[in-house]
Amino acid sequence: MEAHQHSPDSSSEECTVLEAPPGKNACPQHAGKVADLYCSACEVALCEDCVLEHEEHPKVALSQALEQHRISLQERLGSVNNRLPQISDALSFVKEILQQLTNQRASIEEDIQSSFEDLHKQLDVRKSVLLMELEVTYGLKQKVLQAQVDSLVRGEGDITATCTQTEEALAGEACVASLQVEQELQERLGELVGLGLPCQPEENDQLDLVMETDGLRKSIHNLGTIVTTSAVASQSEAMGAGLEQCVVGHPASVTIVTRDKSGGACKSGNAILSAEVFTPDGSIVDGEIVDHKNGTYEFVYIVPKEGNFSLALRLYDQHIKGSPFKLTVTRVSEAEVSPSTTTGAKRRGKSPGQKKKGSKRASSALGTPRRKTQNPIEDDLIFRIDYFLHSSGTKGRNKGEFTNLQGVAASSNGRILIADSNNQCVQIFSNEGEFKSRFGVRGRSPGQLQRPTGVAVHPSGDIIIADYDNKWVSIFSCEGKFKAKLGSGRLMGPKGVSVDENGHVIVVDNKACTVFIFQLTGKLITKFGSRGNGDKQFAGSPHFAAVNKNNEIIVTDFHNHSVKVFTPEGELVLKFGSNGEGNGQFNAPTGVAVDINGNIIVADWGNSRIQVFDGSGSFLSYINTSADPLYGPQGLALTSDGHVVVADSGNHCFKVYRYLQ
Repeated sequence: MEAHQHSPDSSSEECTVLEAPPGKNACPQHAGKVADLYCSACEVALCEDCVLEHEEHPKVALSQALEQHRISLQERLGSVNNRLPQISDALSFVKEILQQLTNQRASIEEDIQSSFEDLHKQLDVRKSVLLMELEVTYGLKQKVLQAQVDSLVRGEGDITATCTQTEEALAGEACVASLQVEQELQERLGELVGLGLPCQPEENDQLDLVMETDGLRKSIHNLGTIVTTSAVASQSEAMGAGLEQCVVGHPASVTIVTRDKSGGACKSGNAILSAEVFTPDGSIVDGEIVDHKNGTYEFVYIVPKEGNFSLALRLYDQHIKGSPFKLTVTRVSEAEVSPSTTTGAKRRGKSPGQKKKGSKRASSALGTPRRKTQNPIEDDLIFRIDYFLHSSGTKGRNKGEFTNLQGVAASSNGRILIADSNNQCVQIFSNEGEFKSRFGVRGRSPGQLQRPTGVAVHPSGDIIIADYDNKWVSIFSCEGKFKAKLGSGRLMGPKGVSVDENGHVIVVDNKACTVFIFQLTGKLITKFGSRGNGDKQFAGSPHFAAVNKNNEIIVTDFHNHSVKVFTPEGELVLKFGSNGEGNGQFNAPTGVAVDINGNIIVADWGNSRIQVFDGSGSFLSYINTSADPLYGPQGLALTSDGHVVVADSGNHCFKVYRYLQ
């Protein structure tokens, strides 16, 4: 074997250095050298010649560094990949909002076109009426003046002809032959001298037009407003003591400040905001949101018992910063509560041991109703209302399950309809409680439901739904197919709906404190009511309505703790009820129905009971619910087989009680 030859100037040490294969682990600084170390401080690969430059830096084996880099890169890749579902969800959600925005634009455009077409029609009708009135008035006056002209022309003609004949006779020679003619002319002239002619005008020429257009022009100039805000949930925030704790039975307040995408405070109101306080057993405490019209809102609520709760604040159906919030509700004794603390909202229910009545507060909400373990039948009952038949439903989002059920209706073909508010749908059952179907898609476009609270069945079979958050009433076929909407642009917060004897739609606007009456086509017939404590007013929150055989409208006035009966024109016929727990008293009445004898059945929300009154408002009896007690009843109706069905919102079901006369 031949000995390996070395160059004269090479050393044995140099001959032991391996040359790196091209590209693989090659030192970036020294060509042909292998990098086998890694400088952690400089984050570079090192060969033997690089080591001296990084002598004081921490170094690890290159293979270890490469492995660590691969692990880190894999983790970073996983983190980035994990964002894809989030981005995909966000993309779908933003696309949905964009689609809803587009749909809403189309809907508003349709409303604008329809409204102005209606105004054009009304203007054309008024123009036709004015032109017709002008022609009739002109014709009457012209007829009088023309008759006068004709009379004067005839008189003038007679006088002229007679005078001409007389002048001709005088121009001839007087003789016996002309004597008779002259005597006749003289007699004729005598008649003409005394001839009564209408020489004074019997009419005048006045035809003026008075058009008060300034006010109309101003109204037209200000007609319609496109309402929106730039508020986004991710930047909006809440503040106030009511975010963390409150006292049992006393109002707590939270202030919500809306902000745009850059964090700037919004300066206008009308944002779509929702607030819910969830109790430990899953039921919902109602509250009231006050829009200050400057980008800030106040949510006032009352919790009836101590414990830990959750407060969800949503802007356009998205949680604002920090939502849902955790609440701690504590109890204080009567002696610890200052007089200023006891003044606040009247609340719907009373926690155990509290019978104190708060004073009214217009912008406040009421708490959760108390559960009743007994509901007695009085000794002086007029007729018997018998026992519990069945209940249907539980809390959930599946078929036959409910989340905050509100309005109830019953059809003539043996169906019970439930407005399932937080599930954004209407569910349909048989009179025996068997689930049949449901319909409704969440959204803010026509045909979608955002917060259905009231439901009624029209004699035509159409299903009428009050959509509180969409601020309109939707009409669906009996199969659940969308047909039309009404009240858009007029309604502020429709809660309950009913149908009168003429097929007109009665809408109770909870926010506007007004009752609207529409034709099924959407034409407004009349409206009545306003916010206040007067007999013809509602104290901030009318709920549901029913119609009796006299076509009178019966409305539950929630905060006034009373029931009011009106004519279709809005004249008060009857008012009954007061705040309390006794016979005929209410703690925030909600659902109402009328039986075939004109008796009025009322759901007493805060007292968790159902009371029955005669047509004059005199208390008759309770419905015996002791077999299965209610907790915060809402809407109620009479089924086609004569039983009472009620939405038991606190127990997340509806119940049917036998109703025997």
